[in-house]
Amino acid sequence: MLSGQASTFLFTIPIFLISLTVHEYAHGWMAYRYGDDTAARMGRLTLNPLAHISLFGTIILPLLVRFGWAKPVPVNFSILSKRQIFMVAAAGPLANISLAIILAVAFHLLHLSATSLLGNFVLLAILFNILLAVFNLIPIPPLDGSRMVYARLKSPEAINMYRNFSRFGMFILIGFLFLGGLQRVILPLVALFYSLLGLPLPALTIENIKAGGENE
Repeated sequence: MLSGQASTFLFTIPIFLISLTVHEYAHGWMAYRYGDDTAARMGRLTLNPLAHISLFGTIILPLLVRFGWAKPVPVNFSILSKRQIFMVAAAGPLANISLAIILAVAFHLLHLSATSLLGNFVLLAILFNILLAVFNLIPIPPLDGSRMVYARLKSPEAINMYRNFSRFGMFILIGFLFLGGLQRVILPLVALFYSLLGLPLPALTIENIKAGGENE
């Protein structure tokens, strides 16, 4: 029999993969709109989750900190304007927020319950999409929030400071997660969005995600 932690992981991984796929596809689609066909040529402009799986971000990291990311969709930012860079970066979080709102409306219109399997699945999908949106809006490279900040920079000095900072972005991000940034910063913001949508928590609550099966 699977442990509680393993069962939770297997139940949530399809939702996680779909949410990540929507996020990455939105980046690729927006870039394609602006004339960058890099993702399409590399087979990444697709809603097939297998094309976006990252060994570390999608498989290993979620087992360690109950969160992760997909393999970034390739974008040729050198041919894009600052405004286009901003829109490409914002497309991922906006796609997740839009999907969360659509699912929230469906949850209310269909009078679903958090205690039913379907209702709990929908609530988890909403939760993960909001989580991805909030997480990616953090202004730490290589997250979308940092790219959006970069697109608004005007002076060469500020751009150089950003580039120097971005060299250490992944280390800073991993440190942020392991020092409790997920629990102390991201999840409270996610809970706020969740409550604004008037939704009950799913059976797998935010507290369960933080605990990561410690009580099993």
